[in-house]
Amino acid sequence: MKKLIIFFTPLLLSFFANAQDSTQIVKKKIYVTKRVEGTAPPEVDGLLNDMVWNSVEWGGDYIELQPDENTPPSEQTKFKIVYDSKNLYIGVRCYDADPNKIERRLSRRDGFEGDWVEFNIDSYHDKRTAFSFTVTAAGVKGDEFVSNNGNNWDSSWNPIWYTKTNIDEEGWTAEIRIPLSQLKFGDAEEQIWGLQSTRMFFREAERSLWQRKPIDQPGWVSEFGELHGLKKVEPQKQLEIQPYTVTSGETYEAEDGNPFRDGSESDITVGLDAKIGITNDLTVDLTVNPDFGQVEADPSAIALDGFQIFFREQRPFFVENKNIFDFNVSESEAGNTFGFDNVFYSRRIGRSPQGSPDTNDNEFVEQPDNTPIIGAAKFSGKTKNGLAIGVLESVTAKRYAVISQEDGTRRKEVVEPLTNYFVGRLQKDFNDRNSYIGGIFTATNRDDLTTELNFLHKSAYTGGIDFKHQWHNRDWYVEGNVIVSHVMGSEEAIKNTQESITHLFQRVDADHVAVDSTRTSLSGSGGNVQIGKIGNGHWRFESGGTWRSPELELNDIGFQRQSDDIRHYTWIGYQTLKPDSTFRRVGINYNHWSTWDFNGNHNSLRFNTNSWQNWANNWFSNVGFNYAPFQYSNFALRGGPRLRLSPEISFWNRVSTDERKKLSFSVFHRGERAIDNSFKSYFVEAGFAYQPINALRISAFPSLSTNRDKLQFIDNLAEENGSPRYLNGEIEQRTLSMSFRLNYTINPNLTIQYWGQPFISRGRYSNFKHVTAATAERFEDRFIQYEGNQVSLADDTYSIDENMDGVEDFSFDDPDFSFVQFRSNLVVRWEYIPGSEIFLVWSQDVSRDGNPSKGLLTSLGNNIFGQKPQNIFLLKATYRFVF
Repeated sequence: MKKLIIFFTPLLLSFFANAQDSTQIVKKKIYVTKRVEGTAPPEVDGLLNDMVWNSVEWGGDYIELQPDENTPPSEQTKFKIVYDSKNLYIGVRCYDADPNKIERRLSRRDGFEGDWVEFNIDSYHDKRTAFSFTVTAAGVKGDEFVSNNGNNWDSSWNPIWYTKTNIDEEGWTAEIRIPLSQLKFGDAEEQIWGLQSTRMFFREAERSLWQRKPIDQPGWVSEFGELHGLKKVEPQKQLEIQPYTVTSGETYEAEDGNPFRDGSESDITVGLDAKIGITNDLTVDLTVNPDFGQVEADPSAIALDGFQIFFREQRPFFVENKNIFDFNVSESEAGNTFGFDNVFYSRRIGRSPQGSPDTNDNEFVEQPDNTPIIGAAKFSGKTKNGLAIGVLESVTAKRYAVISQEDGTRRKEVVEPLTNYFVGRLQKDFNDRNSYIGGIFTATNRDDLTTELNFLHKSAYTGGIDFKHQWHNRDWYVEGNVIVSHVMGSEEAIKNTQESITHLFQRVDADHVAVDSTRTSLSGSGGNVQIGKIGNGHWRFESGGTWRSPELELNDIGFQRQSDDIRHYTWIGYQTLKPDSTFRRVGINYNHWSTWDFNGNHNSLRFNTNSWQNWANNWFSNVGFNYAPFQYSNFALRGGPRLRLSPEISFWNRVSTDERKKLSFSVFHRGERAIDNSFKSYFVEAGFAYQPINALRISAFPSLSTNRDKLQFIDNLAEENGSPRYLNGEIEQRTLSMSFRLNYTINPNLTIQYWGQPFISRGRYSNFKHVTAATAERFEDRFIQYEGNQVSLADDTYSIDENMDGVEDFSFDDPDFSFVQFRSNLVVRWEYIPGSEIFLVWSQDVSRDGNPSKGLLTSLGNNIFGQKPQNIFLLKATYRFVF
């Protein structure tokens, strides 16, 4: 099979290279602006009646992008742009023959609900990045920083700008004032900026553009029109200081005799954020004692495979300009390459303390929940010649656990050392912005590791280079990266790394790796290379390979699930370019993946086909199927031998109704099943979103998943002769949850948001067995199963009598579990002046172990309702000084 893939791939590439439609060259539009001279600048009231607007011509003649590209839109749009020494002004008219039907849905900032108009400004004119400003007919602002030529839109960017809208008999109008300090540009005497404008005509789900962009043309920013007439525009050095204060209170269920859990706590903190423009291109962001209290809690999740779970970053300081610091290890169009793996994972900074103190009976512990960030700074931006720079430095505090002893005395133990985190990132455009090369360097250094923390790395370093080259009007590309890692620490720390689930050097049948308990460092490498065609016609493809050496270790400041992995992937896609009577657009894809380890073992081969559909009634759906004819796992037995997994088939399917409607529905389900029925799982989530009035939106999405696996890992137990026993069992797992949201927008600057999620996951084990022939072809030949008269349960402990002589051969704890959790956030946000906010936050958390013998709903109710939750109340106030 491997030889067939290698043989046919060049033929496929040749076919797609010669079988594409030809996309015509689209002429660039030019809008000429003028400086405001001899008259007052426009008053931002949405009325377009200021005399200064008469000094420039209208820009217009929008052309449809979706659903029927290169056709006249249902309603036209036109705009004017002027500027002065401090601001850029935009006036826009959106025609509508029926103004009563203009959709004015309210939402929080960046909601993009209802009718809206947007302006993208490539003030660097680098054809890869842009600043996006959106205003809805209801006056709600949206702003995003666009990077990677439109592949990344960062809504965490929140500049200070001003807008007003108005509805009249011709449609609706908007006026926008953008301070030049919020944009980045060079110091040339006369400048040219990239410019694009998009209009959403909501009731027809229609988007139109000022500058036409063919639907099959790759990229976004590179296809902009141009803004001319900018003369003697002086770059503005940005200086913003934003102090904050937070008052917090916490209540929870008191614990008898525990001096640290008396039922309530309170605190007040202050901090400071600052943004300093070193040049117009480069900015320093500073934070001292940052607060992340208004951040929504992570959703509940349980992983039975032993690997860490990826959670997205939500903290504002780290989210802003995140694109500059990203360095994905092996993201691909085909997927299935651990696409979350990244050299920099900012959630490592300020993580929960990794140590835990040793305690005696009748001692109580106050264990800190997180590690405070003493201070952090970012230096980031992009120069006019295409050099993107990102430098991040952060220091987290030493943390102690406090132990109260029986006699009332207390002692402290370090559970997290003083730690310094550093990230440096560079990327340089060249070849008329069609190519770039970049690099990254990260460092983690921990100070004064105590004996209790000797399991942590003393230091960890990572370096990498990445590149991308595009040609043929950016239709074709080749890109890749190479990374190296080096970690240092005590013999205990490096031994732990070798034996962690990411590496498992102790695998009994792995000849190419072995645990060396004397090592004090570990070095590894990884990378990715791919070639593809993304534009010009119906057909697209990508093919490539990625690898992670057994020694690669990124988890001190990055995110990495597995090492010792080599993958080949190929993706081929077909898309329609014009709507018909049934579909607005359709896409069909094919993927395959093949995996090896560094010992040459072929561990998996998987095939996939899928399709997505945007129907004529604006419903969306997709469906996909996978087939894995063979697969092995180096990790399933947690250091045991390579385990053969049965061939499987799987599917997924989603259907969602028209989201423009006041009431919309969505359902998603997926399932997988082994050919020999050794495992099967199913997940379904269905729900609705309802907007009865413009100011209120309610959504609820309950989900249920089932998992039955006849070979679920439990533990590795030592036999009397010292060899390991790989204990597994059959699990019946049920997980039930529901995500509920309520958003009430009083006005664009005052919102109330609620999110809540009850969650329960219950697992019951039976049919215990131990693996004896891990790679046997028949499932039943891979293990020996214990019969009922060999197994007994007493006091939550299973005893196994293998030879049935009446003497226990070994025992293990009952692995059944039931985890119940309810998390919620209520946030009232008031932006009382642009950039300055007041937050009122109420968070709740109930986390308990339920009874695995009870039903899902019964256990969920017993462990949530009637219990005293942990309540956290926060009042946060900020004021943004702009100089």
